[in-house]
Parts: sequence; structure tokens; C-alpha cells
Amino acid sequence: MNKTMISRANAEHYSWGMDCDGWHLVKDAALSVIEEHMPPGSSEKLHSHQAAQQFFFMLSGEVIMEVEQEVVRLQAGEGLHILPQVRHRISNRSGEAARFLVISQPPSHGDRVYESVGFSKVP
Repeated sequence: MNKTMISRANAEHYSWGMDCDGWHLVKDAALSVIEEHMPPGSSEKLHSHQAAQQFFFMLSGEVIMEVEQEVVRLQAGEGLHILPQVRHRISNRSGEAARFLVISQPPSHGDRVYESVGFSKVP
């Protein structure tokens, strides 16, 4: 059993999207737990995952999740479960940075399929 304490200070870091950051808190063949940071005005591309299901849990700030044709606003303390092959995109349209956890099973890296047609405008 690995008893090493993990935090952003010692976790593997990566950058993505528009000045966004991620830290791999758990990274193994069966499970991925990532803490992510999105500055105001940032977003990701519309996509789905072939096999991975994901759970997004807000630590601070507010984001918009577009899931298929629905728009869901998430705030600190709220989460959303995304099943495999469901198109989704996260955006930070607020004036503050957002921090959240993304839990994926199995891990979603390398499992992403980008969509060529986007959703309608988000209010």
C-alpha cells in the first residue's frame, strides 16, 4: 500500500487548454483522480470518451457543463457524473478561477474523441 501523502505540491503536473492546469493525484491503470484549475474565460473542446466514465466535483468557483444538449451550472460542493460516449464540455464563464476534481474510471487520457459539431451558444 502506498502511504505517501499526495497534493498539488508533489503531484505530476500538466497544462491543457487555455492556460488550465491539472495535477494527477491518482494515476494508475484502473483509476484517475485529477485536480484541475481553470482561469476565468477558459473552456475545453466538445468531446466524449469511448470507455471512461467521469465524475466532476467542484472545490471552488463555478463552471458550466454542457452535456449533450443540456447546460448545467456547477458550484463549489456540487458534482456531475458523465457516462462513457456522452458528449460534454466544461467552461469557466465566471469572473473567478475554478478548482475541481475529475475522477475517471478507467482513466480518460487517450480515450477522448473530439466532436466536429458544437452545441448551441451557452447562456
